Amino acid sequence: MRQNPSFTLASEEGVKRLVREHPWATIVSMTDASGLVASHYPVLLDETAEGIVLLTHVGRPDEQVHELGRHEVLVIVQGPHGYISPGWYDANPAVPTWNFVTAHLHGTPELLDADENLRVLEALVDHFEQRLPEPRGMRSTPENAAYADRISAGTVGLRIPITRFVAKNKMSQNKPAETVDRIIAELEGDGPYASPALAAEMRRTHEAFRAAQA
Repeated sequence: MRQNPSFTLASEEGVKRLVREHPWATIVSMTDASGLVASHYPVLLDETAEGIVLLTHVGRPDEQVHELGRHEVLVIVQGPHGYISPGWYDANPAVPTWNFVTAHLHGTPELLDADENLRVLEALVDHFEQRLPEPRGMRSTPENAAYADRISAGTVGLRIPITRFVAKNKMSQNKPAETVDRIIAELEGDGPYASPALAAEMRRTHEAFRAAQA
């Protein structure tokens, strides 16, 4: 991913926040047998580890298709994004753009044993279920636990220590404050390109930028 100093997201904590808030990832491998291979899975952070470490799983036989453990993989995490019209700027000539936040994370996966895989699966389920009024955990009943034990054999747990990353947070940082405010207002409106999530990300980015300049 080409970098621009104005949009670089260099903070490890910033990348961790992106993963926490947008845990649906694309895993890309360059394999010997099939060339480029991509799959999509939810990921969690190992909050006990130093640095950025991802926990996830794949369904068999994806671990063979990706040749996991043999090569470095690229994990792509994408946050809010959307179209920005030049009509939201001012009367001067301009072109449209696309605002977004994304991270490219590199690391070699470690394949987990059956017990560790179960713990990762349980953590994934608990993470997403906890927001529901009546969470349904993998082991919430004896029947659920027995079923989870059976189907877990069809999955492979992964731990991916991230050795390097490139991240970008493009939120109109190169525009004047009044233009940024107009863009946020449009994104918070009811037009065809409204995006409250992108507006919130822009607001957070520019509040932090303005605080740093104060």
